[in-house]
Amino acid sequence: MLKRLFDIFFSLIGIILLLPLFLIISLLIIIDSKGGIFYIQQRIGKNGKPFGLYKFRTMHTNADKKGLLTVGGRDPRVTKVGYWLRKYKLDELPQLFNVLKGDMSIVGPRPEVKKYTDLYTEEQRRVLSVKPGITDYASIEYVDENDVLARAENPEETYIKEIMPHKLELNKKYIQNQGLGTDIKIILLTIKKIIR
Repeated sequence: MLKRLFDIFFSLIGIILLLPLFLIISLLIIIDSKGGIFYIQQRIGKNGKPFGLYKFRTMHTNADKKGLLTVGGRDPRVTKVGYWLRKYKLDELPQLFNVLKGDMSIVGPRPEVKKYTDLYTEEQRRVLSVKPGITDYASIEYVDENDVLARAENPEETYIKEIMPHKLELNKKYIQNQGLGTDIKIILLTIKKIIR
């Protein structure tokens, strides 16, 4: 209950304070490329329930049909404005609306697409017992994930066999130690990482 109140309060405050930035980003997206301002992708939430995750659109329209993983900072599917939005994680800001709706929390395991959750072992599926979040230990650890995948010979295989299992271990660490204190610590670490 306390976590939900925390999520409602901070998502509302965040949306109100960031509204001018939302408007600027929306305008830049419209000027930069054809297509909508937002991109909604189906992700898997608590108890395996699918939901629409909101992001600012950073790719050219229908670019996701060419693959779900973004590889490298200069993926040709990514727009000019999209590159900067991704670099500073600004494309994730609309997820504050997901938090307000109750699909997500501020802090929790990052939600995956069904293609990858279908590969989870029974043990790994424990991460679906809590609400997914905007940030977590794995987000901090893999802030440069796109660049890591760009250096891989087979990005898809590297993600499935190396990155995803490690992320899930970090998610389990969060679940075992979750609480308001842990959430505040992760939020501060995320802000520090983005600034760096």
